[in-house]
Amino acid sequence: MKNYRNLSMLSDFYEFTMANAYFNLGMGDKIAVFDAYYRKNPDGGGYSIFAGLNDIIEYIQNLSFSDEDIEYFRKNTNFSEGFLEYLRNFKFTGDIYSFPEGSVMFPNEPIITVKAPIIEASIIETYLLLSMNFNSLVATKTNRIVKSAGDRLVMEFGARRAQGADASVKGARAAFIGGAPVTSNTYSSQKYGFGASGTMAHSFVEAFPTEYDAFKAYAQAYPENCTLLIDTYDTLRSGIVNAMRVFKEELEPKGLSGGVRIDSGDLAYLSKEIRNILDDNGFTDTKIVASNSLDEFKIESLLSQGAQINSFGIGERLITAKSDPVFGGVYKLAAIEGDDGDLIAKIKVSENVEKITTPGFKKVYRLYDKETGKAEADYISLKEEEVDDSKAMVIFDPLYTWKMKRMENYKARQMQVKIFDKGELVYTEPALEEIRNYCKKEVESQWEEVKRFDQPHNYYVDLSQDLWNLKQNLILEAKRK
Repeated sequence: MKNYRNLSMLSDFYEFTMANAYFNLGMGDKIAVFDAYYRKNPDGGGYSIFAGLNDIIEYIQNLSFSDEDIEYFRKNTNFSEGFLEYLRNFKFTGDIYSFPEGSVMFPNEPIITVKAPIIEASIIETYLLLSMNFNSLVATKTNRIVKSAGDRLVMEFGARRAQGADASVKGARAAFIGGAPVTSNTYSSQKYGFGASGTMAHSFVEAFPTEYDAFKAYAQAYPENCTLLIDTYDTLRSGIVNAMRVFKEELEPKGLSGGVRIDSGDLAYLSKEIRNILDDNGFTDTKIVASNSLDEFKIESLLSQGAQINSFGIGERLITAKSDPVFGGVYKLAAIEGDDGDLIAKIKVSENVEKITTPGFKKVYRLYDKETGKAEADYISLKEEEVDDSKAMVIFDPLYTWKMKRMENYKARQMQVKIFDKGELVYTEPALEEIRNYCKKEVESQWEEVKRFDQPHNYYVDLSQDLWNLKQNLILEAKRK
């Protein structure tokens, strides 16, 4: 791919030390199955949004090691020459299954499944996780913010607060998927093809002899898109007064209206006062934009106080997901090829229940109520199992097994789709706008009880009977060893 930055070396070092050992032990071609999933939703939420698949696809397609990479290993490790030659000719040859980008997802279900020779499956772990974790974190945070804003526009303004350039650029894309259709990041707008927005900084106002002069100059430069920052000096005594003067002089004669932005102070109080002043002076079409370290909790609070805000510019608390900045996705071995070529299910057992893995090569179904169209549960089964949604079925909680639900009149949908088949891309990536629309429909398919911020309903993620039995048997076997 032209101008692609090769990130094949972006892997935790132990992936390579294990790979060298596998190679020298003759295990390099042994097929393994790994699941990428996460353990809890950020901010105590009821669901998350999956993003980052496009990054993973691009990475897998360009996965290779240069002479420079090989020389680095030669000088800095005791890896065998045979393994270094293997890396020189490296190409991913496995299968990858994944939820589509924009999918609603829940803890402890396989979002991405990799079935590949164990060296290949190991080397890709770090990049796969960092892409899934960061992009899903930002998409999820954005979706929460968008929900709190209701029908008001949310704009991603996090470029200067992101944790580096890559996070800024890719974070804007993830925010778009989550529901913020506009970014302040010009590069992201150019790269991904969605809208960019920006007005002025306080420095623009300060650069002129008076606030009025600054506003007038801006209105003359951008009469059709004139939003004025009115809190540089005194929001109510000068900012809004000078803005209205400029609107009347520069915009009204052209049949246009403008907007104002506030970036400091008591946003609820100020926005209500500004709305009253604007309306009393005939500027009923003037929109009010608010920024200043906002997130879903602050927006919810502002709106509950009757804040008169038409749109929000969200920066640091979106792009860094400041209130809960670690997504926590993990990548665990679920099965490995035995001597007879069959897959042997594997499990990690822990004293912490949440760290016990679910074994086997699996798939995920989402079960929808046919009458309401709402998602009722996710159902994880072994790969060879099929759900016949023409028949009733009973699902049960995998921990509290006496909690059961009989499913009738439902539709079952497989959540994972095949992305790579024997190393070849077989998936057609949707356009970004399609992903955002799909994400919106995914969220709409969830009950409001799942989407609430405070103590959301615990969505069911259940195991098939055969998978549950397999897991219990492997736990018992592990405890006997």
